[in-house]
Amino acid sequence: MHHIELIAIGNELLLGLTEERNISWLCRTLTRAGGVVEQASIVGDVPEDVEAIVRGAILRRAALVITSGGLGPTDDDQTVAILAKALNRPLEENAQALALVEQRFRELYEAGEVDSPELTPERRKMARLPAGAEPLPNHVGTAPGVLLNVGERTWVCALPGPPRELQPMVQKYLIPRLGELVPLAAFQERHYRAYCRDESVLAPLLREVAARHREVYVKSRAAAYHVEATFRLLLATRAPTPEEATARLDAAEEDLQAVLQRANIRLERTSADDD
Repeated sequence: MHHIELIAIGNELLLGLTEERNISWLCRTLTRAGGVVEQASIVGDVPEDVEAIVRGAILRRAALVITSGGLGPTDDDQTVAILAKALNRPLEENAQALALVEQRFRELYEAGEVDSPELTPERRKMARLPAGAEPLPNHVGTAPGVLLNVGERTWVCALPGPPRELQPMVQKYLIPRLGELVPLAAFQERHYRAYCRDESVLAPLLREVAARHREVYVKSRAAAYHVEATFRLLLATRAPTPEEATARLDAAEEDLQAVLQRANIRLERTSADDD
């Protein structure tokens, strides 16, 4: 298998103190970049639980395992140490990571955001990575990300928990290299609004279309119940080439238009963000 698995780490997530926002963003971003996310989990700061879920992803032959959270300087930030144990790699100070940490604290000191640029033991902790790991620069926070190859099959990437740190790191350093880490497919999606008062009327019509276009994902969800009830519709597919993905969606859209027109249901094309 050549899929991606996501693991969000932190007691604060399970306690409801912090809203988990990385998984949905990563799913959307990685899917649109051509990756296939097959599983996502949230786990607390329990080393045995994190280790088990990482090992499980590797046993499921995930091509890429991405964790978020637990990279900071505090004692409960244990993700990197846990990964080192799970992957049977010694934890050691990484010279490149140390240089990144030093540079960030120098920048923060010069900006007046910290009192000292000194590399304290807590700050040096963020530069201790599993042997063979590649640090990913963090231009917003202070903890570098981690990218590590595990044998020939799997890559593991550890990212910071705050979305404002994770998102630019993914866009700048992970997405451009995604094709090196996992097999990519051409993903395309189209969004529509169907003017229908009753989803139970819409459901068999969509089932009919889906049955004829098995490589296209057909999904409906409620959009509005005031004045004129509408439903959001999605057609999505992955294909070996963009041209094949377009052809699949063209055929499914033509069929959808005909089926809904037969039932006197108006359909209009919208954007992904049009609610």
